Order: sequence, then C-alpha cells, then structure tokens
Amino acid sequence: MLLALELGVGALALVVFLVGLGGAERRRREVGLIAAVGLAGLYGLSLVIDARGPLFEGAFVVDGLAMFLKQVFLLSTLLAVVGGLARRDDPARRHGLEYHVLVLTSLLGMMVLASARELVLVFVAFELVSIPLYILTGFAKKDARAVEASLKFFLVGSLSTALLAYGLSFVYGATGSTRLDVVSQAAAGGDRLLFLGLVLVLAGIGFKIAVFPFHMWVPDTYEAAATPFVAWLSVAPKAAGFAVLLRVFVERAGPAAAFWAEAAALLGALTIVAGNLMAIPQTDAKRLLAYSGIAHIGYMLLGVAALSPHGVAMLLFYLVAYVFSNMGAFMVVEAVGQSEGSSALRTFRGLAQRSPVLALAMLLFLLSLGGIPFVVGFWAKLYVFWAAAQAGLYGLVLLAAVLTVVALFYYLLVAKQMYIDAPARATPVAVPPALALVLVISAVAVVLLGLYPGPLLDSALRAATPLF
Repeated sequence: MLLALELGVGALALVVFLVGLGGAERRRREVGLIAAVGLAGLYGLSLVIDARGPLFEGAFVVDGLAMFLKQVFLLSTLLAVVGGLARRDDPARRHGLEYHVLVLTSLLGMMVLASARELVLVFVAFELVSIPLYILTGFAKKDARAVEASLKFFLVGSLSTALLAYGLSFVYGATGSTRLDVVSQAAAGGDRLLFLGLVLVLAGIGFKIAVFPFHMWVPDTYEAAATPFVAWLSVAPKAAGFAVLLRVFVERAGPAAAFWAEAAALLGALTIVAGNLMAIPQTDAKRLLAYSGIAHIGYMLLGVAALSPHGVAMLLFYLVAYVFSNMGAFMVVEAVGQSEGSSALRTFRGLAQRSPVLALAMLLFLLSLGGIPFVVGFWAKLYVFWAAAQAGLYGLVLLAAVLTVVALFYYLLVAKQMYIDAPARATPVAVPPALALVLVISAVAVVLLGLYPGPLLDSALRAATPLF
C-alpha cells in the first residue's frame, strides 16, 4: 500500500501504451479518456489510503507531506488531461499514445520526488519528471515556435541538471552518504565543501521551480506550448520542486536551516519583484500568466523563509489555491485561443458581452490570483504573509504586499478588456464540454475554498507539522 499510487500511475501508463498500440486511429485518440478515468480513480484512492511509513531503509517515505503533494499532482494532471480532450485537431490528440504516456511518466517522477529521502533517488526522479516535459513542450513539431521553446527549455534544464549533479557530488564527497538525514546532520558542522554542494543543489532546484534569476525559460515555453499542457506545467512540476526543497533544506535540517531560510527570503523577494514588474508590459495572455506565475513562486518562498510548521502549511495551502486559480485561467485562455486563433490580450475584448459566463470565470480566477476577498487566493496570500510576519520578516511582507497591489494592475487590465472594451465581433466563444468541465471544477473550487478554507488549512497543517 505504501507504493500503491506509484504502481497505479505506472500501470496506467502501461495500459495507455498497450491500448494505443491497437493500431486504429480512433483508439489512439481515446487513450486520453482512459488516462482521465484512471487518474480520477487514483485520486480517489489517494483520499482513502492511510498507510504511512518508510521503505528501502528510509530512502523512500510515505508521510503526510508526501500524500498531500501526491494528491496535488494527481488532481492537476487530471484537470490538464481532461482539458486536453477538447483539442480535436491538436497533435496531442492525433498522437495521444505518445502524449499521454509522457505525461504519466512525468507524473510518476513527481510522485517519487514527493517521497524521496535519498539524493540519487531525488536526481533520478527529477530526470524522470524533466525529460518528458522537454518533449511535450515541442510536441507540435511543425510549429517553429514550439520547437524553439522546447530547445530553450532543454538547454536550460540541462544546465540545471548539471548544477544539481555537481552539487550532489560535493554533498556526497563531504558526507560520504546520499541519505538526507545524514546530510542534514552534517550540515550543522559548517563544512565548506558541503555548503558549496548545497548551494549548487539550491540553484538546480531554482531552475526547476523558475525562481529569479533562473526563470528565463518560462515565458517562451508557456507561449509556444499547447495551453492545457502549459496549465499543468505551471503548477505540478513547481510543486515537485518545492517537495525537494522542503526535504533537503527544511526537514531535519536543524540549526543549518536558518541560513537556507534567509536564502529563500532573498530569492523570494527578488522573484516577487521581477515577476510582477515583467508582467506589466506583456500583451500576450500566456506570457502574462507566465510572469505572474514567477511572482507566485516568490510568494510561496515566503512560507519556506518562515521556517515553521505554519509557514510550510501555508505554502501547501497556496499550492492548492494556485492549482485551481492558475489552471482555470489558462483554460479560459485555451477556450478563447481556440475561438480566436491567438492568445493575445486583445482577443479578450468584450468577452463579457460575447460569453458572459466565461468572462465571469476568468474574473474569478484573476481575482484569486490577485488575492482579492473572498476567493481562495485571498486566504493563500494572507496566510503566507501571516506566517512570514510571525517569523519576523516584516520587510519582506511589506514588499510582497506592495507588489500584490502592482499585480492587481495587470490582472485588472485583462478584466478591463473583458468588461469595458468593445468586442471586435459578436460571435460567442465556443467552449467544448471537456474544457467546460475543467472550468466549472476550478471555478467552484476557487469560490468554495474561499468561503470555507478551514478543511484545506487543517489538512495542510497536518502534513507540515511532522517536518519539524
């Protein structure tokens, strides 16, 4: 039972592969539906599994943090796969076998990362996550922009992998072990070689979660790749990166964790400033959400910088809020993009007159991303600011609050396009049923979790407290 979810994802990938090999084009198109049903079943299973404990002499652990993150991975992947079913003529549908096997393979790597407590396992799982993402970014291989974005993503990802491997080599050289508990105990000794290794590991993780200044691959990748895939890319791999960050630099880190908390505070401040300021001049919705996402990573780092159970719990709460808010916004961009053939902000003009329900959904997601009461994004920002303030990081909280106001400017620019500007044409935006389902789930979650955040907050606290 400790490996039930990982075995389930692997089995689902194998089923999709075998069904896709059936040869008939129609069957290859149907593998997305099989993947969606399987992911829904695995998510339901994750809610009832109560098995906890270590495996493989402690290299792999199933605890509250791992289960919480695995549920986030499964839910976000399910939403992305269902949203992708609406792209009838997309390469992801024509080559559904390859696309969905790659998605499930990357998901399997994320599931392992959430439980990894051993450096070699962390490295292998990171590669299992990353390599399919490079391919999926350039899946529309006849689109020059997608190929270019895939190449940039691959080159930057290779650099991050090199930094990570180089850092892990120093860590092993300094400690003689790849076990994270041994590394954590040794970090308190002040070994310079170990310190250098951990700095390189932090930089490698920074690339994975798109922290400034390691964010340069994000805008081009988001703009060129298929939107349902980008919606998933913007949340699930980032959550996996935070899982490693917590395992390496917070869990059992002891006195040495204080330094890494200060590093997280510095990186968070730079990321919040850079992400929000670079989002302002954007004229493409996907690039705007890309820079917005970079800023949100900075806000999440405040939870790490707080270095407390409350701080980590607020980070986990923020991740769930971000899944629904950001994926919902990207799915609206997908619906408008399918109708208009572009993701430029001008395509949102007069959307409230053309498709009022779709415009209302986008407004909810933007308000949540901006932290306006009383949707879930408001509580996410409030809680993470509160955790940072409890840790004495008042300057950082003030900076983050000011930049939150700046973020409202570019979010409300999109709202202005939808509700004030005149539409270029009066044709309603067609929303395929699969896409509508994802939008309804995301919008309902944003509202309900905004009105009743308590259950999610309690779950996040239960997952975070054992780390300390």
